[in-house]
Amino acid sequence: MEKAFWSIDMNKVKVLIQTGYGLNCDLETAHAFELAGASPCRVHINSLVDGSVSLEDYQILVFGGGFSWGDDHGAGVIHSLRLRTHMGDELLKFIARGNLAIGICNGFQTLVNLGLLPGLNENYRQRSVALTYNDCGNFRDQWVYLKANPLSPCVYTRGMDEFELPVRHGEGKFYADPDIIDQLEQNHQVVLRYTLPDGTPANGNFPCNPNGALRDIAGICDPSGRIFGLMPHPEAYHHFTNHPDWPRTQELNLRRGMENTAEITPGIRMILNAVNFVQSM
Repeated sequence: MEKAFWSIDMNKVKVLIQTGYGLNCDLETAHAFELAGASPCRVHINSLVDGSVSLEDYQILVFGGGFSWGDDHGAGVIHSLRLRTHMGDELLKFIARGNLAIGICNGFQTLVNLGLLPGLNENYRQRSVALTYNDCGNFRDQWVYLKANPLSPCVYTRGMDEFELPVRHGEGKFYADPDIIDQLEQNHQVVLRYTLPDGTPANGNFPCNPNGALRDIAGICDPSGRIFGLMPHPEAYHHFTNHPDWPRTQELNLRRGMENTAEITPGIRMILNAVNFVQSM
């Protein structure tokens, strides 16, 4: 794997990335965490369920992307049910110890089904929001414009403003009762929103809002900011050449006399923020 391209030693940060039963972004996610200097470990869900791998050995828990159990009963439904049934208390203890968790795409769907998000009033058992079928009626694979909430307590988006990430999902529409969304907004738990290219609100307009998410919500966190769920894929933007416009950007930089350097992508910035946070604990 490519070595981290900045000088930082985070080898003591242990990251557990779940695999198995249709989860298919684990290698990409592990690579992104390695670039951020962490020590990722891909663990099959069976090893968590049977206790052969303990959450106590890790500081960051990743619910990654893919199609767990084929989304046969709804995205993230079976995954969340299996985890809640066999290790619900262990998950709550993991969070109570001050550790971090992130759910990406299918992982976000799993987190809301578990009730770990949004965790209103520190209730991490109750499901109060949903991610449901895209309004467009089909799977979306595209890049989106995003804006981070600077007032959010979210650990992962500190210092971030406007950026792009890819989405690839069929059930990404954020939905909840208006009073729940009002509460999330009042608590600044709405972390990311879909925007137009100029950074103004998408206001539900397709395709900038790719799924019809209410109030353009692309990601939320719990009240502590340590649990984060988002539909876009940060791990899929781990190198500048992942972006579809990179050849054009590179050529424009050359014509302007600017040197093309390997900058930290927004996806890696999110992950690095989490690794830095754990390292500072």
